Amino acid sequence: MNARKTVNLKTLSETLGLSQTTVSRALNGFPEVAEKTRARVIEAAQRLNYRPSPSAASLATGKSRLIGHVVSLSEHIMINPHFADFIAGAGETYAQAGYDILLRLAPLEEQVRIYSNLAQDQRVDGVVVHGPQTSDSRIGILNSLGLPFVVHGRCDEEGSDYSWMDVNNRRAFHRAAKFLLDLGHRRIALVNGLEAMNFAHRRRQGYEIALEEAGIAVDPALLHSEDMVEPYGYRATREMMDLDDPPTAVLVASVLPALGVTRALSDLGLRPGDDVSIIAFDDCLSFLQSGYRGGGREIPYFTAMRSSIREAGKRVAQMLLDRIENPDAPLESELWEADFVIGQTTAPPRRR
Repeated sequence: MNARKTVNLKTLSETLGLSQTTVSRALNGFPEVAEKTRARVIEAAQRLNYRPSPSAASLATGKSRLIGHVVSLSEHIMINPHFADFIAGAGETYAQAGYDILLRLAPLEEQVRIYSNLAQDQRVDGVVVHGPQTSDSRIGILNSLGLPFVVHGRCDEEGSDYSWMDVNNRRAFHRAAKFLLDLGHRRIALVNGLEAMNFAHRRRQGYEIALEEAGIAVDPALLHSEDMVEPYGYRATREMMDLDDPPTAVLVASVLPALGVTRALSDLGLRPGDDVSIIAFDDCLSFLQSGYRGGGREIPYFTAMRSSIREAGKRVAQMLLDRIENPDAPLESELWEADFVIGQTTAPPRRR
């Protein structure tokens, strides 16, 4: 069976006996087009398999129908499974609204130029800011450009001059550290992300506050900060388990390095939970589902602070689309709380 032929705007206009401008405006929802005419145009477009070209739609609406994602091209962020799941969620929301994605890869120091070019050329209708740092200079630049944007994360405590969506990282890691302290652990390690990133900075704060409240001094030998990949978790764990006083529990910034932690313990003949407790931040990555045990109910493998990064992508995308449609509306901000899920990798410390 042959595929249906797709007609262009000119053919559709000639079939209807209307100007191309009228047909385009009818399809793009302009209010000056009569509803009877609009219904006639939409019916013909569906029947004839009309597909608008992006350039024609842009000319008709004054919008590019593109959303920019400028991604840091560096060793630590952002082309990784976390970004892939975020963009999958965002892309789902964009597609439903008739938008597409424009992706740019660049070192952080070149992003100002890219944002300026995107705004000047009107290539995109808005952008999402990824991997915010504390006092991130990109915020002021984007505000001065007048380009709608939403930050995935925060750059400061209040985030009062931009729209953002973030997880309460400080509270999540405070809660996790306190859980371990309540189990009786006193040697608790932190395998964190890169602390130049605001989310990792907040996670360390939550960890340190919990230890301070318990009257426990922070031991620098138990603090690690690197790119959140599996080999990093392995290296950090092997190093710490060689200490004269190794940790009895480890807080990990992602399931990916947490897998490295478990691999290191296995090589040492130790078992997660029984010998060393592990709590990980779980972004609910689509390709990596935690294992479950039977017994009539589902029990995740890792005890975890859980928040779906795919759902975050959907929400950030919707916030940006709302901002594009209503640029003068009040700035939005959302702070999500991570779920705390008890799995199989935590237990009271063994007596030594």
